Amino acid sequence: MNLQGRATQFLVAGVVFAGIGVTLRYWDALQAQPSLKKLPTSVKPTPKNDSAASPKLVTGKGDPVLVGAGDIAKCDATEDTLTAQILEEIPGTIFTMGDNVYQRGTAEEFQKCYDPAWGSLKARTFPSPGNHDYYTPNAAPYYAYFGTKAGPAGKGYYSYDLGQWHIVSLNSNIDAYKGSEQERWLRADLAAHPKTCTLAYWHHPVFSSGVHGNDPKMKDIWQTLSDMKADVVVNGHDHHYERFAPQTAEGKADQKGLRQFVVGTGGAELRDRMTPKPNSEVRNAQTFGVIKFTLRPKTYDWEFVPIKGQTFKDKGTGNCTT
Repeated sequence: MNLQGRATQFLVAGVVFAGIGVTLRYWDALQAQPSLKKLPTSVKPTPKNDSAASPKLVTGKGDPVLVGAGDIAKCDATEDTLTAQILEEIPGTIFTMGDNVYQRGTAEEFQKCYDPAWGSLKARTFPSPGNHDYYTPNAAPYYAYFGTKAGPAGKGYYSYDLGQWHIVSLNSNIDAYKGSEQERWLRADLAAHPKTCTLAYWHHPVFSSGVHGNDPKMKDIWQTLSDMKADVVVNGHDHHYERFAPQTAEGKADQKGLRQFVVGTGGAELRDRMTPKPNSEVRNAQTFGVIKFTLRPKTYDWEFVPIKGQTFKDKGTGNCTT
């Protein structure tokens, strides 16, 4: 695999690591037994000593690419290996929108279910946690598996830059109300990195037409992102694909608002029971796949890429708000 991009450094818990094209930042601003998944020939297991490896970024020669999905690995599923095969063919930074492994986020499930599917991609994966990752107390296996790339254990929020974009991974399983530690960290992080374009991702969507519906727990985070002129939000939790028009934290259409994508299509079973919400532009619950963002200095392209044998696609271009 060719790694291309400018040299930089990683600052992780006070230790500097050599890296490629990205700086990872996090600081204080103020029980079923899974069976072993059969390994497809194109997906290789992760080396056992990789859990604390330095993050790696693969950008290719053009604009940076951010690609991923949420709701991913199950030992009794094969679609997670098919989404991994898509990622193997797309150079770029991989992100996850939570529920990385089912059912309870145990260490055994990470090793037997996630690792044979997406594990070979871990060196360039920047995760966020979901509620299934937290079904094991404090999501300890999640933090152990992803190591420094998951942010501080118990907090799980951090940020990094891709080209002219600032990217923020947040944790919707812990306090996120206005004035909480996470919200204050986010406001300070965005103030310290006033990029023209910003994308944030976490697990539980503020808006969703799916089974779980709208979830207000990250509404104050949405407002903070809006206040600081962020552009894109990506979530999982509901097992379908959905794209919303730009909107405010109150759900009012606003071209200067945040555009949200729900991408719970990484491999867990899909759920086609939906009640369309205002400002929902596109919905699909029959297709597994990943979302690919091409991050340009003042604009972005999005593309939903389906697994082999499925045909639904969604693509377009958006402008940054500032």
